[in-house]
Amino acid sequence: MSTAFETEGLVKRFGDFTALAGVDLAAEEGTVLGVLGPNGAGKTTMVRVLATLLRPDGGTARVDGIDVTRRPDEVRRRIGLTGQFASVDDDLTGFENLQLIGRLLDLRGGEIRSRSKRLLADFDLTDAAKRTVKTYSGGMRRRLDLAAGLMGRPKTVFLDEPTTGLDPAKREELWGVVRRLVADGTTVLLTTQYLEEADALADAISVFDQGRVIAHGTPAELKRIVGGQSIIVRPTGADSLDAVAALLRRFTGHEPESPQRGVLAVPADSELVFTAVVAELALAGIGVTELALRLPDLDDVFFTLTGHTAADKKEEVPA
Repeated sequence: MSTAFETEGLVKRFGDFTALAGVDLAAEEGTVLGVLGPNGAGKTTMVRVLATLLRPDGGTARVDGIDVTRRPDEVRRRIGLTGQFASVDDDLTGFENLQLIGRLLDLRGGEIRSRSKRLLADFDLTDAAKRTVKTYSGGMRRRLDLAAGLMGRPKTVFLDEPTTGLDPAKREELWGVVRRLVADGTTVLLTTQYLEEADALADAISVFDQGRVIAHGTPAELKRIVGGQSIIVRPTGADSLDAVAALLRRFTGHEPESPQRGVLAVPADSELVFTAVVAELALAGIGVTELALRLPDLDDVFFTLTGHTAADKKEEVPA
């Protein structure tokens, strides 16, 4: 499989501050690469270099095999970009905004109209297509901005925290759009602080901190960094907690904890232990309302790698 974009030793400085300190990154065509990191980690700077909006101070960056500093115009023809803030024209309607982008991309009139209508429908903006953007809500503006970034049917799309400001339902809709893009062969670079978003969409994830990639792998591979898995049991009745605790202790050799009221959790050294616990609970006639073998999630991974959560804020830097 071919590489859609890649960086090698990418460096970018702003005065005395090093935003990118030798970043190596790559994504195969038709996949989603998720980039996680707190504010100030270098995610947006890296996206802007790849999108030809910033020149690197060192290293190389290529999109579709094209060097972003030597042939930026060719790179721009192949990419779509949606930044952290909507950049649409308030005085134009939603439809007119997309028409404007289509003309700038030298699309034909019929293609501009059909593409605009399709994207407005995809982002649930058909009913608002003839309204000026100044009347849109923040979420609607965000969705229109995303639609504008897809007008040219780009081979590679850079989405820099695209669901910022969207409610959960609209976030789910955007996830559907991303999945359709990838199914059609588009490559997506997704930066996000929503860990569940990266888990749901990304084929591979790179974790950024202080301008460096500190971990890379599939979501499952990164979760193994934390190590271990846990059995979670919520008995139907509180009077069964002691019996369940004794059962878990016997099968796992670990002392159960209670992360929530009425719930017991215990480390499990293998999936076979979980199978044995399930069978023993059934044999003992103990009913449960929750029973799971839980892997560490990306929140756990992020905290293990960086020492802070994704919600922690760092000082913003120029990007």
